Amino acid sequence: MVKKKRFRFIAEMARKIRAYRELKSRPRESQKYALDYQTMKRPLTGKRLPVLAWLDVRRESRLFSLFAGMRMFGVGRLFTRKSWLEDHTEPSYWQITKVKVDYTSENMDHGKAWGILTFKGKQETEVKEVDKVMYHDWRLIPKHLEQQFKDFEPLPEPPVRFVPYPPLLRAMILAQHKKATGTIMAEEPALPLKRDVLLSKDYFRMQEQERQRKEGTAV
Repeated sequence: MVKKKRFRFIAEMARKIRAYRELKSRPRESQKYALDYQTMKRPLTGKRLPVLAWLDVRRESRLFSLFAGMRMFGVGRLFTRKSWLEDHTEPSYWQITKVKVDYTSENMDHGKAWGILTFKGKQETEVKEVDKVMYHDWRLIPKHLEQQFKDFEPLPEPPVRFVPYPPLLRAMILAQHKKATGTIMAEEPALPLKRDVLLSKDYFRMQEQERQRKEGTAV
């Protein structure tokens, strides 16, 4: 008969206390992402920000720095990023639906936010947490430009013309190319979904000759 394992109440309580203390001792986001603007170092880790980011850190704002000076902490408004404006011609922005502010931070410039993401003109359907809120490149979209961002219609996706070869066939093509030329193929082989045929007189002449060869010449 298997002996029933005795439940140790004191050990389980001690384990919960250790887990609770570990949770409480973890640094908050306001401590984790705090920044000394004189030395450009994070006091908690001592890491210095990349030199290329110094200009944006001094000129741009974090997302919650914008929230702190707005009514309802920016719920319902549209926010974009400097990198999105520079890299994409299509509008990319977040529409904020919920904000949870960390009131322990000095200027209430930390916390979590949720919203609906529209990236390169394509709007997602689900609400999810906004990432990279601690980056210094967030911008508020003025109200007179919000409708212009929302009315953008993305262009249809171009049809797929090439697909990758199956693994075995790809390996055979690469091996054959290396054996014939002695070098590795520079471009990845792709299988065309539609073969382009040049409709010329020679093409029709070859088609007629092939048909006569198969059917035979009439007597």
